[in-house]
Order: sequence, then C-alpha cells, then structure tokens
Amino acid sequence: MGLFTKDKRTAGWMSIVLHDDGARAAHILRGPNAKPSVEWIASYPLNKSGDEMPLEKMAKELRANRYACTTLLASSEYQLLSVEAPTVPQEELKTAIRWRLKDMLDFRVDDATIDVLDVPFDKDAPARTHSMYVAAARNQVIEQRQTLFNDAKIPLKVIDIPDLAQRNISVLLESDGRGVALLSFDASGGLLTVTYAGELYLSRRIDVTLTQITKASGEEKIALFEKITLELQRSLDHFDRQYHFISVAALQLAPLGGVHTGLADYLASNLYLPVESFNFETILDLAKVPELKATDLQQRYFFALGAALRLEEKVL
Repeated sequence: MGLFTKDKRTAGWMSIVLHDDGARAAHILRGPNAKPSVEWIASYPLNKSGDEMPLEKMAKELRANRYACTTLLASSEYQLLSVEAPTVPQEELKTAIRWRLKDMLDFRVDDATIDVLDVPFDKDAPARTHSMYVAAARNQVIEQRQTLFNDAKIPLKVIDIPDLAQRNISVLLESDGRGVALLSFDASGGLLTVTYAGELYLSRRIDVTLTQITKASGEEKIALFEKITLELQRSLDHFDRQYHFISVAALQLAPLGGVHTGLADYLASNLYLPVESFNFETILDLAKVPELKATDLQQRYFFALGAALRLEEKVL
C-alpha cells in the first residue's frame, strides 16, 4: 500500500523526515540475500531564519531527483484508526470506509485524504469480521507537504506515516514464525507496534516523550516508567485477546539516545515478555555508515531509516 501516494532513478528509497530542528535523510538499498544496506545518512538543520526547512539545499546536495523519495507525516498531522472491515466489493471499499469515519475524525471526512491497511485474520478460525487500519489526514496537510517538496524540486513519490516506518523495522526482527513488539520514543511521544508475518497488527501511541524519559529522575522517573508499563500491559493484553493465534517473541526497545535511563531493566522486571534493547547492527549493513553504530544516531535516524526501508505494497 502506498499511503497518500502521489504520482530511471537510483534503486532503493530515499527518505526525508522533517523534525522541529531540521530534516534528516537516509538512503537504503535492499538485496535479495543480504541485510539492507544503508548507503548514506544526512542531517540538515533549519535555515538561519529558524522557520524554513532546508529542502532546496538537500535537493541540490543530495541530488534528490535521482531517487524515489518518501517522507513521513508528524504524529499530529494524521489519525490512524481501527475500523471493522466493511463487507463490500473492493471498488467500493474507500467509500464505505469514509462513511464509517464520519463520527471518528476530529475534522470533516470530506476534507480527508485516506488510505487503508488490511489487518489479516486467523484463516483457521470461524468466519468473522476483521479489522482494518485507516490513515486519515486533512487534504490541506497533504497539499502543503506536496507543495513544500515540489517547490524544492524533490520528486516526492509517497507521503507515509511513522507507524509503517516502524513496521518496516520490526519486520526485519521477526523470526521463527513469531510476532515482534517494538517500542520507540522521540520528541512526539512513544510508539508501540506489533508485527507478524510482515504485517502491522497493532499500533498504539504512548503519551511520554523521549525528553521526559531522559531528563526525569527519582519519583518522577518511576511514575513515567509505571505509566509506560501500564500502557504496554493494556495494549499487549488487548492484542493477546484479539490475535490469540500470534505468539509475540519479545518487546524490542529502540535506542533512547545513548543515555542509560533504566527503562529496559524496569520493563524487563514488570512485563511478562522478554525485553531486548534493539540495535540496527543486527538487521542493517552499516559498513558505509559506521557512525550509525552509535546509539544516539540510531535514535535520531530511527524513522528516517524505517521510511527508507519501505517496500511497495498493493493498494486496497
């Protein structure tokens, strides 16, 4: 599926992810029998005015017109909603989904750009309804992002969302036919995803930011850790009830910026799942960018790398 897709370049995806302090980019190549290779990464701070993204500079220096380019919406720019899949012909799916979204969005459904991600169900279970994820963003947000990249002469092919960028990473961690839970934190908060057989089954936001985790101490830190643990327990319990045919192997905790926070140890002591600290070295070839072995850079480029790991998907 190409979320918010617009429509002979260099192979692989180039991602450009916008942040409050500037933009980060990555290019990844996938081979048939090897780890995906990170070809390069790049970071560009805001322009001197402090309010303009340096996209024109990126376009020129990175020769962006050679690539298939993707970017991500910020968490505040879209809603990801779980809905019951309507029993309608394929060609009527999005119309039926729009009808169901009427009372679920915080803006008019007529002003929304939507895309749909199917959530596979247990084929051995009795026939029943199943869920779909629907990503919805205001038309104005999509148009503004397209204009921003067009003005910089960057050929933007896809506007994606962080949930699927994280899914792309989580899928590479799967093994032995079991699911993987992946938990990351950044300036906008926490994101928990669960994947199985290459599919996204669960996505949940946690209202705790990376800054809160790294700066807190004493009782404040314990309170944050308790909040995170409770959210994880609720989400994973819900997942177990809804998808009992999937066994989750572990909770992978994404890098938190090179600072030892104690969160991994706390979660390991309070969750029933094994907790492992995730490192990109286990799933990506970093030979061309050895600086990415540093966990602070892995945190900074987490979503840029996830977006650049994109694979083309069929559109529903």
